[in-house]
Amino acid sequence: MVMSVLEEMRIRSLGVIDDAVVELSPGFTAVTGETGAGKTMVVTSLGLLMGGRADAALVRIGAKSAVVEGRISVPDGASATLRAEEAGAELDDGTLLISRTVSAEGRSRAHLGGRSVPVGLLAELADDLVAVHGQTDQQGLLKLSRQRQALDRYAGDAVAVPLAKYSGAYRRLRAITTELDQITTRARERAQEADMLRFGLDEIAGVEPRAGEDVELAAEAERLGHAEALASAATVAHAALAGNPEDPEGIDATTLVAGAHRALEAVRSHDAALGALAGRIGEIGILLGDVAGELAGYADDLDADPLRLAAVEERRAALTALTRKYGDDVGAVLTWAEQSAARLLELDGDDDRIGELTAERDALRAELGGLAQALTDARTEAAEHFAAAVTAELASLAMPHARVSFEIRQTEDPEGVEVGGRSVAYGPAGCDEVELLLAPHPGAPPRPIAKGASGGELSRVMLAVEVVFAGTDPVPTYLFDEVDAGVGGKAAVEIGRRLAKLARSAQVVVVTHLPQVAAFADRQLLVEKTNDGSVTRSGVKVLEGEERIRELSRMLAGQEDSETARAHAEELLATARADG
Repeated sequence: MVMSVLEEMRIRSLGVIDDAVVELSPGFTAVTGETGAGKTMVVTSLGLLMGGRADAALVRIGAKSAVVEGRISVPDGASATLRAEEAGAELDDGTLLISRTVSAEGRSRAHLGGRSVPVGLLAELADDLVAVHGQTDQQGLLKLSRQRQALDRYAGDAVAVPLAKYSGAYRRLRAITTELDQITTRARERAQEADMLRFGLDEIAGVEPRAGEDVELAAEAERLGHAEALASAATVAHAALAGNPEDPEGIDATTLVAGAHRALEAVRSHDAALGALAGRIGEIGILLGDVAGELAGYADDLDADPLRLAAVEERRAALTALTRKYGDDVGAVLTWAEQSAARLLELDGDDDRIGELTAERDALRAELGGLAQALTDARTEAAEHFAAAVTAELASLAMPHARVSFEIRQTEDPEGVEVGGRSVAYGPAGCDEVELLLAPHPGAPPRPIAKGASGGELSRVMLAVEVVFAGTDPVPTYLFDEVDAGVGGKAAVEIGRRLAKLARSAQVVVVTHLPQVAAFADRQLLVEKTNDGSVTRSGVKVLEGEERIRELSRMLAGQEDSETARAHAEELLATARADG
């Protein structure tokens, strides 16, 4: 099967590296060099390319920015290829170019296939392209949560399927529990709110306001309060228009207009224009008569009853009491009443809602217990296979008598869910605490790897775990940063041999200080500083023939020209080639 391969990295102004190119082989590449030469910058560079955290401290002193560029060959149809193309990246004849820039101020930019992309996209691609492991990853493996994640990753769908069901039920339970807590903890506040709404609604219902009533009553109060003045004005106006019965000699507007109309009517036949004016004066006379009649009726109908005025003012006072509390006018008061009635129904329904939520919560807790049990069963079965596979790998890493096992346990919690007849604590990943145990030799009790493994043993356990993963969940490239720390002698040879075997199905890059490991590499890269303490383009070179023997001799004895070391180096290379 064609797999992705990291072909090359160019590193500029990163740490001690000024400008260097790292050429990698499809198989096993070993990166060596003296302590402090910048070997770990290879790991750091790949971490940046794969979306790792940027740090201004990585930028070489005096440089404006550090730049890492990588070239990865990716097959058509691979998930990384499809994701890159979705982001607008262009592939150059099956090759994907990745670039990461870190400024001296700490700002970071990423480019993928010539297109600027979020750094997070590089991290997404990393899941499918490379697995990076170093000393910090070994420390991470000591955490119980990481050990559970490792087991789940190994199990694949056998755990992923029940875990997805459990997670869905867990999220629903959390949501229902949160809502239930909110309702119950705010019960007093909600009861006080309901009482306030009931009081307001009762007060409004007692007054029974009508829409627009306040406007009508204001107009009526104004009229009643000035009844005498209004009646007097209407009487005077009526007398001016229609005459005063008590003064028959008085002249009124109606009489005068009627006289004008008669005068024009007598001669209108002689002039059409004058006839038109006569008609208009006649209309005025009719209008005056109508207005005079209405004035008379207004004066007769005007109610000057002080009792009515008192009733109106009393009603207005009741409405004003409402508008002070519930709205600017009666219309707003009625709107408040409508909204408050709806809110009161909601609040009064809390008891029913609490009952519904409680029943749903209890049902979900029971369901969650069953799902948690299924998840535990799946993990237990996967743990047996995983432990057996890692144990077999350790036998190939000079730990033939070591045994690895998993302890899967739960913590009792009265507030938890029922699993296997016990109430146990639960979380988003189930009820299980998963711990990796190691018995390094027969008769030794299994102990947590944090307590039962030395540094060298932990390195080999880490490598064994990754090799097992390679058979079930492979990635194209593995990068190990001194995973052989604390190992030497025969164990180192076995680690080199196992890495070479892993490299038959994947690209393996190892930063190492052990010649026994480097000898098994298909390609060995030497990182060396110049006199000024920097690593230049010529400071990372492929070692072949005599140069490789000299470097292995240095790694063995600290002396490149030691005859004994040279002989041992040649023997290591011969052993590695024989295994290949």
